[in-house]
Amino acid sequence: MKALVAVKRVVDYAVKVRVNSAKSGVELNNVKMAMNPFCEIAVEQGVQMKEAGHISELIAVSCGPEKAQDTLRTALAMGADRAILLQTPLRPDQELQPLAVAKLLKWAVEKESPTMVLVGKQAIDDDCNQTGQMLAGLLGWPQGTFASGVEVSGDKTVLTVTREVDEGLQTVKMPLPAVVTCDLRLNVPRYATLPNLMKAKKKPLEVVDASSLGIDLAGRLKVLEVSEPPKREGGRKVESVEELIEKLRFEAKVLA
Repeated sequence: MKALVAVKRVVDYAVKVRVNSAKSGVELNNVKMAMNPFCEIAVEQGVQMKEAGHISELIAVSCGPEKAQDTLRTALAMGADRAILLQTPLRPDQELQPLAVAKLLKWAVEKESPTMVLVGKQAIDDDCNQTGQMLAGLLGWPQGTFASGVEVSGDKTVLTVTREVDEGLQTVKMPLPAVVTCDLRLNVPRYATLPNLMKAKKKPLEVVDASSLGIDLAGRLKVLEVSEPPKREGGRKVESVEELIEKLRFEAKVLA
C-alpha cells in the first residue's frame, strides 16, 4: 500500500510575524521557515504506519517555491521514501490558495496512485482548513477529517478514523482509498536528526514545474490589506459591581 503525504513550508511557529511595509502580507524576507506543524503530524503518521507494515512507500509532496525542497528534505529525514515538489512562484500563504493546491495534489495522486493521502488539518499561515476536503471532493474519495486516531483493517481495505468534534470524539469507518486530515493530538512528530538529514540528501526528490501541468492555479480570493492587531490596553480596577456593569454597558458596550 502506497501513501502520499502533503507538506507545506510556512513561517516557523516560534517566530513573531510582522506585517510588511506595503501592508500586503506578512514579511517573509530573512524569516526562519519550517514545515507546517500539522504537516509534521501527517508525516509522522505516515512513518508510523510504514513502520507498522501498513504502508510500503511514503511519498512527500509540496507545492511552492524552490526553497520548499528544504521542507521536503525534512520529511525525507523523518522517514518518507521520496519526494515531489510542484514548483510555482505563487506565494503559498496568499496566492496559492487551497483549491489550487488540491488540484495539484490531485495530479500527484493520479500520477502515483496511492491508497491514502495524509494532509495536515490546516496550515498556520492562512488557517484555511480546506485543502484536504477539497482534494477528497475532486477525487471522489471518502475523507476522515480532524483525525486524532487512525487504524487500518487487517486486509487494508477499511480505514477507521477517530475525529475530534465539538461534542467529543466521533469514530467513522470508510473504504480505502481515502483522504485523512491530521489533528494536533494524533501523535508527537519525531525530530529530524542531523544524520538523517544528511541521508535525506541522497533520497530522490523530483521537481515538476506546476505551470506545465495545464492546471488553473488562479486565486479566487484577493487580500486587500493586512494590518497588525490593535495593541492591548491596560486593565482598570473598579470599586463595585455597579461600576463594572456601567463601564461594560456604556464604555465597552457589551451589555444591552
